[in-house]
Amino acid sequence: MLLTPATFTPLIRPQNHDHPLTFVFHRGELLLRNEILGLPDAQALAALNLPPERFHALGEWEGRYYQLAWVEQPDVPGPEYGYHGLRSLFGLVDEGFAALAGRAYQLAEWARTHRYCGVCATPMRQLEGERCYQCPNCGMSAYPRISPAMMVLIRKGEQVLLAMHANAPYKRYTALAGFLEAGESIEEAVHREVYEEVGLRVHNLKYFGSQSWPFPHSLMIAYTAEYLDGDIRVDPSEIADARWFGPGDEWPDMTTTVSIAAELLKTYRPRA
Repeated sequence: MLLTPATFTPLIRPQNHDHPLTFVFHRGELLLRNEILGLPDAQALAALNLPPERFHALGEWEGRYYQLAWVEQPDVPGPEYGYHGLRSLFGLVDEGFAALAGRAYQLAEWARTHRYCGVCATPMRQLEGERCYQCPNCGMSAYPRISPAMMVLIRKGEQVLLAMHANAPYKRYTALAGFLEAGESIEEAVHREVYEEVGLRVHNLKYFGSQSWPFPHSLMIAYTAEYLDGDIRVDPSEIADARWFGPGDEWPDMTTTVSIAAELLKTYRPRA
């Protein structure tokens, strides 16, 4: 599962290091040396000619200092470099590296999208020693955005309910998921989303785990729940299809194994 390495130390204040490693993003894509999928070296980074305020500290991992930066245009320092979507790197790079890249991307998007105050349009300033931009004119503060989303696998005897989300980038059966609304607890969101998306009621909710998911800034909070009553009635704007999978049914393929959804389904897959 995609998790920050236990040996990673997050940092907020920039550090002085002779050979920092830099995650450079253009929107959702990461600049890498194509042949080895490695971060740009010092010469390549210098060729981008980025202003100092574009750089932010990320942390230390395995004795190396990591930072992040963002670019307005997908400029490359040479033909051997290119921009790569984070999803495309799953299974091709070390999972610890992929997790740090996801963390860096969320911070890069926070920095890129909060250059100006959303209230009065004044240029923002980053507070010393804090992940916070603050407006010097009206005082509005902006922290990195985190969007909590519930995930739930509904169990009914030896069966589990899987759904194909209508708006998902990949058309596959997986657990139900949805974002929390203002004022909701996670458990309230589970009950609401289940009823809205598939018309069922559930009970006996049990926490499974959580995972940062940088697409673009989600926090997935996973549960299991027991079926209580109701017949499947999908909301077509959210769910393309939903059905029960039992021990004798063909299990859907997982396009990625690094998500908490894959871990949830692997743990509770019906066995013949």
